[in-house]
This record gives sequence, structure tokens and C-alpha cells, in this order.
Amino acid sequence: MDIELDFAALQEIITSNAGKVEALIDSYVDKKEQLISLLQDIQAEFNYIPQDVIIRISQKLELPLSQVFSVATFFKAFSLKPRGRHVITVCMGTACHVRGGQRLVNKMARDYKLQPGETSPDERFTLETANCLGCCALGPVVVVDGKYESQVTPDKLDKILKKYD
Repeated sequence: MDIELDFAALQEIITSNAGKVEALIDSYVDKKEQLISLLQDIQAEFNYIPQDVIIRISQKLELPLSQVFSVATFFKAFSLKPRGRHVITVCMGTACHVRGGQRLVNKMARDYKLQPGETSPDERFTLETANCLGCCALGPVVVVDGKYESQVTPDKLDKILKKYD
């Protein structure tokens, strides 16, 4: 979706898609053990899991709210805050850190006004960090929407992010 949205607009989309949310939840009513799959479907639909949807899932599936909330907060793939259209993950493992991972995070803060765990005001990017992405020899590594970029420098980061308008 290339339309820039604010939080109020996101809530309006959720409200206008209430039927779709209900249908998604209803498709899992007899499959409570597939809570993670339901949360993945909700995340895919809205790019985050809205709080009112967590409450609705708890009610419809007759699961304790604490259980739904703890599953939604346990996995890093889920977000309870609106996320940008593109998720950037900077590896901060030892190898990436010593090769410049922190410089990349600092550049995001300076040039894009984005700290780890935040989404840019234009909803374009969400910045995350990871303790290790498992490709130490290629560091520093940045992942944008699942696409791995190796040996990233601050200048190379600009070129990478220009592809994601």
C-alpha cells in the first residue's frame, strides 16, 4: 500500500474492515491451537495487531486475554504498534557491531529521524535491531523486508533505502 496513513486512518481502516476481522477470527473458532496462525493473518492484513482485535480474539475464541496477549508479544514477528511499509533490521551482533552496525543505527537516527523500535512519521520505515542474524562474515548486515544486504556502509544504506519508496 503506497498511501501514507496516520494512526486515526489505520483505526478507521480496521473499523471499516470489521467484517473481515470477524471472518478471520471465525475461521479459527474451532482451531484455538492455531492462535499463532490467526495472529499472522491479522498481522498480514493490518501490518500490526491492533489492541481491540486482540480483545476480540480472546472473546471469540474463548481464550484468556493474557494468553492471546502473551503470544502476540512473545514473537518478534508480531507488532502491537503500526509498522512502516518497509521493515529495516540492522544486525548488532558482535561481528556486525565492530564492522559498523552502530554507525548504521546512528545514521538512521540522524538522517531518517528513526530510532530502533520506531516507525517513521510517514509510515515508510520501521527500524529494528537484532542481536545476530547469523551471517557474521558478511557484516554489517541490514535486512529490508526480508532481503539481506551485506557489508553495508552508511553511503550504501542510502542507496538501498532509495529502492523502497
